[in-house]
Amino acid sequence: MKPRTTLMTTVATAMLSLALPTIAAPDPNDWEAVLQAAEGQTVYWNAWGGDSRTNRYIAWASEQMQSTYGVDVEHVKLDDTGSAVARVLGEKQAGNIDDGRIDLIWINGENFAAMREQHLLFGPFAESLPNFALTHSDENPEVVTDFTLPTEGYESPWGKAQITFYYDSAQTETPPQSIADLLEWAKDNPGQFSYPRIPDFTGSTFLKQALIELSNQDDALYAPVVEAEFAEITAPLWDYLDELHPYLWRSGRSFPESGPNLRTLMSDGELSVAFSFYPTDAAVAVMEYELPESVRSYVLEGGTLGNVHFVAIPYNSPHKAGAMALANFLLSPEAQAQKQSLSMWGDRTVLAVSRLDENDKALFEQGESHPSALPADALSNTLAEPHPSWMTALQDAWLKRYGVN
Repeated sequence: MKPRTTLMTTVATAMLSLALPTIAAPDPNDWEAVLQAAEGQTVYWNAWGGDSRTNRYIAWASEQMQSTYGVDVEHVKLDDTGSAVARVLGEKQAGNIDDGRIDLIWINGENFAAMREQHLLFGPFAESLPNFALTHSDENPEVVTDFTLPTEGYESPWGKAQITFYYDSAQTETPPQSIADLLEWAKDNPGQFSYPRIPDFTGSTFLKQALIELSNQDDALYAPVVEAEFAEITAPLWDYLDELHPYLWRSGRSFPESGPNLRTLMSDGELSVAFSFYPTDAAVAVMEYELPESVRSYVLEGGTLGNVHFVAIPYNSPHKAGAMALANFLLSPEAQAQKQSLSMWGDRTVLAVSRLDENDKALFEQGESHPSALPADALSNTLAEPHPSWMTALQDAWLKRYGVN
């Protein structure tokens, strides 16, 4: 099977390789000049809009940017980040080099790889942001690496995600502790588990988690897909899914649309085990009366897949100064602590909190842990993301095999 290379195959290679000039922008190293240029700008931030908590946080950050820096932020809500990538690519093909409609993108993985390969991003800028130093990237290389690829300053980190399972302890005494256990549990509890329909990113991440556990092919998974080897490496995954699907919700004939849809099915009592890419998702849902108090979070015994998510600036953004000011604010202790708060979003910080001064460190103290949340040390075993080519290759193969249903 030939893996898809996202959007790069949609136009002639010769056209895509053109090196177009970009609009002049303030030097990221001259931060006073950046802030002066940013004042009065409107930043169009293209970001996934499929979850109320994400949207709530972005709305808060937008208010702070206006009041503190005089920068307006418009959240352009996306169903699929690929649509924003396609727009920037289309603008490049049309010769639009300085008046793009996107100033900042929430991005990582295969979309970042596609934009870097086609020279669609402004930079390097991230490591010049004053607050970037608070990540201590020399000790935390995950903030400068995206699905095995060095970011090289072309995207700025702003949060951490990791697959976290949750279950209703009133219905399930012992939840499955591995991908193999999940199959046996599903057979004993038919209809009570599912995963989001591909190409939803939460569903696609489940495929990668399963492949890592089932294939034992670490060397291959962390390098670009080799077409001749793909079928052999992924055979255990398809065998597993063929066996699992009849025991899923609706017997695998249809799938939930997203992670939030999984949460809704848990709330309705249709599922008794689910998962999210946000470790605090279940705890926040319990606090907001979306899930019963008996829900508990956990991770698989062998660890779960995790990554850092980023923001990036398209090469033809007309508001690069405002976008840099926003990216820097998102890395501030105030913004990171607010994002990590269970009352706002619950997304994990990318800052090295132990290295902050005492006042900033205190911002992250949130009192007693919620009983539905993970213990503090539960996420110590994080599995690294495979090379971005595996994401699109697995999505294509899944759609070919199961997408007709």
